[in-house]
Amino acid sequence: MVSRADLLAFLEAKLAYEIDVVAAAEAQADGTAIVVDTRRQSSWDQGHVAGALHLPKDGLDAPLGWLPGGRTLVVYGWGPGCNGATHTAQRLLLEGFDVREMIGGYEYWVRNGFAVERENRVTREEPDSLVTHI
Repeated sequence: MVSRADLLAFLEAKLAYEIDVVAAAEAQADGTAIVVDTRRQSSWDQGHVAGALHLPKDGLDAPLGWLPGGRTLVVYGWGPGCNGATHTAQRLLLEGFDVREMIGGYEYWVRNGFAVERENRVTREEPDSLVTHI
């Protein structure tokens, strides 16, 4: 049986590591974080967080020195059902980067009405009232 102390330690670690889309948008806006899309090229091309860097899984074997240091890297995948960001976060942590995983991924970024880029154009969807922070 897992102790209450172990469960609390797990939840504290989870809260220290994960970041929700609202906090990620704020960190991106204030310059303390860089958002990193971990999805494949075709997904990136369909739309991505405005201002995000692209680091798909197939790019993890290449040198990562082009990524900026000194700021938190917030990685994301498609949504709650995607663990691509988790794999990327593991690699980035092993390389010494400060990393957080954005819970909800691209799906919840869009559903909250934050800026997305498609075909070199930045747009915003109407926020979904079921998830929005407004």
